Amino acid sequence: MQEIIKTTLIGLFFGTFGTTIGGIIGVVTKKHSKKFLSFVLAFASGLMMAIICFDLIPEALGISNLISAITGILLGIAMMIFCDKLVEKKFTIEETNEIKSNTLLKTGIIVSIGLAIHNFPEGLAIGSGFGASIKLGLSLAIAICLHDIPEGISMAIPMKNGGMKKSKVIFLVVLSGITTGIGALVGAIIGGISEEVIAICLSFAAGAMLYIISRRINSRSK
Repeated sequence: MQEIIKTTLIGLFFGTFGTTIGGIIGVVTKKHSKKFLSFVLAFASGLMMAIICFDLIPEALGISNLISAITGILLGIAMMIFCDKLVEKKFTIEETNEIKSNTLLKTGIIVSIGLAIHNFPEGLAIGSGFGASIKLGLSLAIAICLHDIPEGISMAIPMKNGGMKKSKVIFLVVLSGITTGIGALVGAIIGGISEEVIAICLSFAAGAMLYIISRRINSRSK
């Protein structure tokens, strides 16, 4: 039980710390360059791709087999597609309310909900990573923390420019990072069942992150 609590707290800390730093940068910086934001998002995507290719998938294959890894990846991708469709449907329905009058604010809110959903598999990676080894868990936590900084920036900028109070922006940014701790808790609990489950959790997180990266690249290219 102590290990589960410790893993959850680590996931919660690194998840909220990264997004909070990004949120603070987003609200205190007066001018924001689109090139700079594109750069930090590209950097975050590259970092996550490195985690997927050199940490998550190799570790999953090392403790299980190819079928389990592929199953987890496909489940992760399917889950993120489902979550994104839910978010898009929700805000399509609400386009007639007050949010419609402020496109930037709406964008920030959509990004915050999307990040909250996307942070769960990141926490799952941390929780199941600690189930595999302490080194893997810590390396994932640190890398995900760095990855969350530009995400916090991309969330804070539109909400601040949309007229939201800075204190509320920071609060929502911190709130979006809490799901990382929840994911870490789930990963720590179910990862303790067997190595097979750990492998599926790691590959699930890899699939989810792969979808996030692909979607981000596609949205930035439009």
